[in-house]
Amino acid sequence: MRCTSLSALAALLAISTTVNATIISFETDPFDGSTALTTPGRQIVGGEPFINFSIASDVFAFNPSVFGVGNQVLFANDAAGNLPVNGINIVVLQTLDDDSNLATGFGAGNAANLIASQITAPSPGFFIYFNSGLDLLRLVYSTDLSENTADLKILARMTNLTGQSGRDALPTFTASNFAMLAEQTPIPEPSSLFLMAAPVALWGCACIFRRRRVRC
Repeated sequence: MRCTSLSALAALLAISTTVNATIISFETDPFDGSTALTTPGRQIVGGEPFINFSIASDVFAFNPSVFGVGNQVLFANDAAGNLPVNGINIVVLQTLDDDSNLATGFGAGNAANLIASQITAPSPGFFIYFNSGLDLLRLVYSTDLSENTADLKILARMTNLTGQSGRDALPTFTASNFAMLAEQTPIPEPSSLFLMAAPVALWGCACIFRRRRVRC
């Protein structure tokens, strides 16, 4: 007699999904070592890491106390003119195929200005936009999403999300791609995951012994 366990298969599939996910965390002062905050006018600080980001599984996680944001992800993904005027701290700025900004060079400052033209409530926050000069997506921190002179720190550039495919990927970001570290549950090490899963798999594959022994 052959025993098949759907429970065990589901458990192992869930483990595989969890292990493959990457949490990219930001926990230190974004302007550490720079004079941006004490220099008049908008300062844009680069020096960001180059990363690969899978929208299907990966997460950007922020320390809310470091960045001055609340413990809750308040997310919006849209063109600038359709963004809420308040109540958001993470923006994915969609660009349109006929967006003239892309033809003239579209950087972090341009994206921040478009967002600030729509948002009216002062709030620090984050945004993702398509940089036309670099031809890829970038993650940026703004000291105030509603202010067109707010200082900006580039947190990451996504080197796998480039060209038209990178622009096409913008609408696929969701709130699940972002988290505040206060809300994060640590992911166990792979070895711990398999130790946790072993009893489940064994239970799912257990065979019933009656009068004679059967094979599982």
